[in-house]
Amino acid sequence: MKLRILKSAVTNPWFNLATEDWIFQALDPDSHTLFLWRNSETVVIGRSQNPWVECKIDKMEADDVFLARRQSGGGAVFHDLGNTNFTFLSPKDDYDQAANFTIIINALKKLGIDADLSGRNDMQVGDKKISGSAFKHAADRSFHHGTLLVNANMQKLGDYLNPHPLKLKAKGIKSVRARVANLVEFNEKINHDTLSDAIIGAFCEYHGETAPVEALDEASLAKQPTLNTYYQKMADWDWRFGKTPEFTHHIETRFDWGIIDLHLDVKQAVIREVVIFSDALNVELIDLLKETLTDSKYNHSDVKTKLDELGTAHSDVAAQVNDVSEWLTSEMEG
Repeated sequence: MKLRILKSAVTNPWFNLATEDWIFQALDPDSHTLFLWRNSETVVIGRSQNPWVECKIDKMEADDVFLARRQSGGGAVFHDLGNTNFTFLSPKDDYDQAANFTIIINALKKLGIDADLSGRNDMQVGDKKISGSAFKHAADRSFHHGTLLVNANMQKLGDYLNPHPLKLKAKGIKSVRARVANLVEFNEKINHDTLSDAIIGAFCEYHGETAPVEALDEASLAKQPTLNTYYQKMADWDWRFGKTPEFTHHIETRFDWGIIDLHLDVKQAVIREVVIFSDALNVELIDLLKETLTDSKYNHSDVKTKLDELGTAHSDVAAQVNDVSEWLTSEMEG
């Protein structure tokens, strides 16, 4: 069976995840395909995860860190240029998950690193996790992708993946943290290019074939309309945030003018129902807050904009509205 090898020169995660979708949905499955890529600083969450539970949205925005949601399941991971990501696509009737892991393990052996499979989807060196994987299957094709920690910034991994302690009751999958290590701890000369070359070599050796490496760049979007469609989806707010499973956010505080006990029911990242318990004397203020927040995006800027407009339209309660705005947006952290 023929081989196909793709390597991305782009570090935009929306491009690379779109390329994965393009590979899975549109490419001819009658070949074994290998795709190698890496991302600029990004938190990638699984299809059924809540970004507000998994990561610090406000810090990510301040530091220009991407948020991406992949099509497959699994937990939240931090990517930077110290990660090498791999994707295997095979015909479903010739898919061998064990073979994919063997290729990666053989590539690491070429670089003097003895890794082994741990459980169903992780690889480790000793007792340290160095790789995680996720899988997807369709009628005629199967897909396996994973990440290898080469020289990732572990401090930032902790900075962005340790969520703010919001009072959220969230549905969906929560990530489980594990003991991890970078491959440079076992071979200080390893980098993305040397590892990619080793994986390509192991891939060709395993299948007993060779293939040219196809370089993908942003010009590929123009050449492949389907790829561009997937890119627009990956970059879209409605995909990254709007696909969040339903959750509730409950917060409470005391102002000089009264207690606010606020319950937000959020569906597809939009505030669908607002319940406020309060001892504030101004009942109209509470009704205005409910009306304003209902159908707002669960988004720092959207909530602030709507509350600012409310304060401008009702100058008699502007001070109280501003109090609520500063409190709520700080609690949302994003």
